[in-house]
Amino acid sequence: MRFTKLTASSAVLAACAHAPDHHEGHGHHGGHGHHGDAHAMPHRFDDAARWAQEFESPERDAWQRPDFVVSALSLPRDARVADLGAGTGYFAVRLARAVPDGRVWGVDIEPAMVRWMLDRARRDNLPNLTATLAAPDDALLPEPVDLVLVVDTYHHIEARTAYFTALRRSLRPGGRVVIVDFTLESPVGPPAEMRLAPAAVRHEFEAAGYTFERAVEGLTRQYMLVFRAP
Repeated sequence: MRFTKLTASSAVLAACAHAPDHHEGHGHHGGHGHHGDAHAMPHRFDDAARWAQEFESPERDAWQRPDFVVSALSLPRDARVADLGAGTGYFAVRLARAVPDGRVWGVDIEPAMVRWMLDRARRDNLPNLTATLAAPDDALLPEPVDLVLVVDTYHHIEARTAYFTALRRSLRPGGRVVIVDFTLESPVGPPAEMRLAPAAVRHEFEAAGYTFERAVEGLTRQYMLVFRAP
């Protein structure tokens, strides 16, 4: 399984960034590359500082509502959390502040992003935040976690049922997976053919052995779905 059909090299698989995908004019432009053309070469992610300016923009904050999302997770202070497709740590740093007695892993398959997150954790004095390099078909988490957060990344993953079935090994009993992704009607996001309705996501997770717990209301361009492992 791979994260996306549209990338030409595993080193730049688009699932590893939280950057919004903007739909502008004739093509699909944004941090994930030009997905409007299946033959287009993807962006490189080896200049993390450059991408941080896009991934961390105030414009994104306005619709992504990261603080709302983290608050809605209702994490205990000692929770162990993985941010799957963490990019520059946009959500990972917020998660680390929310669980001061716990631990957060920013998971990414792009080495430059992993290095950036490690440096950021040091700069921001967040000793409970680390970053780990994943494989395209395996998060490679070093230990089981209580929650896996997947923001703006789910629609890029191929063989999703198999991927999240395997991910259950990285969850503690009763652990949660939370999906935040773009609605079919969102003015930003991937091309229409890449988007998934909430019902489709729920079907895939139930096929992977999870129980649907709830949908969180409060995002205007996205949905937030909570699933629980056995």
